[in-house]
Amino acid sequence: MIFTSRRPSTLPQPVIPSWHLAWGCDAPHQPDALVTAGAVPEVSPGGRFAVVGDIWLTNERSLSGRLGRTTAANSWQLVAQMWERWGSDCIGMLEGAFAVAVWDREEGKLWLGRDRAGASTLYYTTTGPVQRVAPRLSTLNPYHSRELDLIALRDYLACAFVPGERTMWQQVRELPPGTLICLGVDREPQPYWQLGVDIQNTTLSLAQYAAQLRLLLEQIVTESLPVDEPVGAYLSGGLDSSCVTAIAAKLHPQPIHTYSIHFGSDYPNELEFSSLVASHCGTHHHIIEITPQQMWELLPITMANLDDPIGDPLTVPNYIMGQIARQTVTVIFNGEGGDPCFAGPKNKPMLLDALYSQIATASSLESDYSSDKKIEAYLNSFQKCFPDLPQLLQPDIWAAVQKEPSLFAPHLTAADASYLNSLMLLNIRYKGADHILTKVNNMTRASMLEARSPLFDQRIVELSLQIPPQYKLAGADEKAVLKQAVADLLPETILTRPKSGMMVPVNLWFAQQWRRQARSLLLNKQAAIAPYLNQQFIKNWLDYRGDTWRRYGVKLWLLTSLEIWLQVNGK
Repeated sequence: MIFTSRRPSTLPQPVIPSWHLAWGCDAPHQPDALVTAGAVPEVSPGGRFAVVGDIWLTNERSLSGRLGRTTAANSWQLVAQMWERWGSDCIGMLEGAFAVAVWDREEGKLWLGRDRAGASTLYYTTTGPVQRVAPRLSTLNPYHSRELDLIALRDYLACAFVPGERTMWQQVRELPPGTLICLGVDREPQPYWQLGVDIQNTTLSLAQYAAQLRLLLEQIVTESLPVDEPVGAYLSGGLDSSCVTAIAAKLHPQPIHTYSIHFGSDYPNELEFSSLVASHCGTHHHIIEITPQQMWELLPITMANLDDPIGDPLTVPNYIMGQIARQTVTVIFNGEGGDPCFAGPKNKPMLLDALYSQIATASSLESDYSSDKKIEAYLNSFQKCFPDLPQLLQPDIWAAVQKEPSLFAPHLTAADASYLNSLMLLNIRYKGADHILTKVNNMTRASMLEARSPLFDQRIVELSLQIPPQYKLAGADEKAVLKQAVADLLPETILTRPKSGMMVPVNLWFAQQWRRQARSLLLNKQAAIAPYLNQQFIKNWLDYRGDTWRRYGVKLWLLTSLEIWLQVNGK
């Protein structure tokens, strides 16, 4: 199957979100201090609290039970009733995916809350007499200046996404996962959920932890399955997507549709493994070929459907898979979360770097592996533009950001966590919420699909942080506990194969297919990136000069994504 698309004649407009609101923070007690658009707020029985937002709760039945005789017609009404009963403390009772705004009419307060894992997003402006709130960053574009946040720009170039509260715009912030903020009262979001390592029982065996994980996974998948409808799953053939597919196939009586991609017969692919899993689980399997022309032509609509830019070449394939899956299903599963929660292979480069530094200095790994070295190793592990920043950024931009501390520093230098656990916490907190979940959820939402990420459910995250590190990365064997949890559901080949990842051949495509378009886009004097980036340095990349290995494709894709994102958002 080849996905077909028409060349857009103009830059696409972002998908319109379901709601947004404006809060007159200079006059919070006025009746018109809160204005909503796109949704009618649900009001609590006493009339004090009004609720709007994106809410999908996995514990709705138990919450209704805690309210006693009170019944709620929907999730928004349930939250309104809970807020009237328990106030802001009730945010910690909610489980699932949500980004919610609660207006306290009596006290003139606007509360914003976001789920623990970061499955839903919420953005708010930080200046002016009226603050704006929306689940989509682009919705707020008319209400703030278009000045770039230079720290966010630096971090995007290093990581291919913008981590933490910052967004690419100076005057807009993202509410972090697991936090609550009262606008006009709190200067910073307040955590209602503390993400941390909590190893409670060191006597349990690997098999016992695996059994716990299996039971919880089956519970979460069951909660996510649609009633009397087929369901879809993105299937790469790796462990994570394979185990989610296998559990869904075991539990769901309706058809399972699986979707795998490749980039043509001339390029390596994982179809051997995804087809093996599909056959083993009895799914309706769809194989999608993605061409370089589609990748380039669909990048603008893909960037329009993201919030902050994400420089991951899989953004466009995610968009294409969503468009095809929507023809058959309304709910789509994915395997996102396995790497950050269960110590996937991307932790190995940092651990090896630490090990070799230890050997070189003949000192303790935990005590003498310096803070700066840890941060440098972590940023280098993304294999993006971190080493190039002094040359890539314009001199004045580099001078402005060079000494600004990394957001990751406090987490990598914490004295109370092992190095592996520190890496896991970082990947869950930032890469999970700001890259992995945001990418897959925005791309599925663009196709009017509901995304389900069982391996990134808050309960899986909490359990993963209770499992000792040696059961996650056991020598060279990553995800040991996850493999044992699903060993009876998958072919041995899937359990033992090394993870290769879905490699998009952007390096070859820039060299052979896209060089002319990329030159026109990135080297134009009127380019949106021109005031910030050294275009001569980029020209060397486009000429494939300066690197013995000539591996510029991923970096060029990151810059191309940034330029198009800025154009789509009117910079």
